[in-house]
Amino acid sequence: MNGTDSPDPSNASETAPGPEPRAPHHPVTEGSQASFGTYRRNPVSFVRRGTRLQGRRQTAWDEYSGSWAVDVPRHVADTSVHPDYVFDAEATFGRKAPLIVEIGSGLGEAVTHAAAEHPEWDFLAVEVYTPGLANTLMKIVSGGLTNVRVVQANAPEVLENMLPAGSVHQVWVFFPDPWHKAKHHKRRLIQPAFAEQVAQALEPGGLWRIATDWSNYAVHAREVLDGSPDFQNVHDGERAGSESPLTQVWASGVETVVGGAPVREGRAPVSTTHTGPNEGVDEVGGWAPRFEGRTLTSFERKALEAGRLVFELTGKKKS
Repeated sequence: MNGTDSPDPSNASETAPGPEPRAPHHPVTEGSQASFGTYRRNPVSFVRRGTRLQGRRQTAWDEYSGSWAVDVPRHVADTSVHPDYVFDAEATFGRKAPLIVEIGSGLGEAVTHAAAEHPEWDFLAVEVYTPGLANTLMKIVSGGLTNVRVVQANAPEVLENMLPAGSVHQVWVFFPDPWHKAKHHKRRLIQPAFAEQVAQALEPGGLWRIATDWSNYAVHAREVLDGSPDFQNVHDGERAGSESPLTQVWASGVETVVGGAPVREGRAPVSTTHTGPNEGVDEVGGWAPRFEGRTLTSFERKALEAGRLVFELTGKKKS
């Protein structure tokens, strides 16, 4: 996930409490604060590292965003969703079909591949990174896809404000920013409050699919899923012990290297210094098998080439 160019609020909890940040000369309503690095007083999960479009991406945005990007009314930030706006999927796609929402769609590899494989489903790609959205538009057009739309917006606002309750068939969160440092864990997208928002958007029995290539975030996501009263872990207890990818990661020591590069002498590994003790064997399990509907993206391929493993979870909304 990426974010705004506004000041980074990630160290806010390390200082004395102060008033909630406000932008000068602009009214602020609860639920539309992403421009200040927060949403409902919680830090947003993204930092927008660049929004400039050039070349083919600029051309794609100019030519195709009017047709394939959802025109969301804003209130303050260019990634916010006005609290009064409701997305009408049936009117947008011209039909009634199961809606799949991918949060953090990146360059659009996963969502456009899935849309081509499942023309009977409709897809909404949620992303804040403009070049990624432009890249997705190119893939939509080159693939002749009619069942994908993109939206540039803060994910919690999409789930809570924009999507009608019970309107989504599946929510996908693949490889969200892990925010390794302990002081940044509050910025992770997957939190108990986010689980509530996912559950609100999903239909009864709808699925929440999660994938990450970092054990720290995997353990965190499993705790959030298992602690949610709204979900049941579809694979509760499965792939525990020696079959657990967590056990395999602990045994291999692969996360003592970051992106394939050795950790500098005297420095703790970025990925494992905040995971807690290495328990040797993961007796909990709960990991899903690889989701066949997720294509192997360039991002995932790099993680696998570095020797990391992918952890997957599937939550089913309780009826």
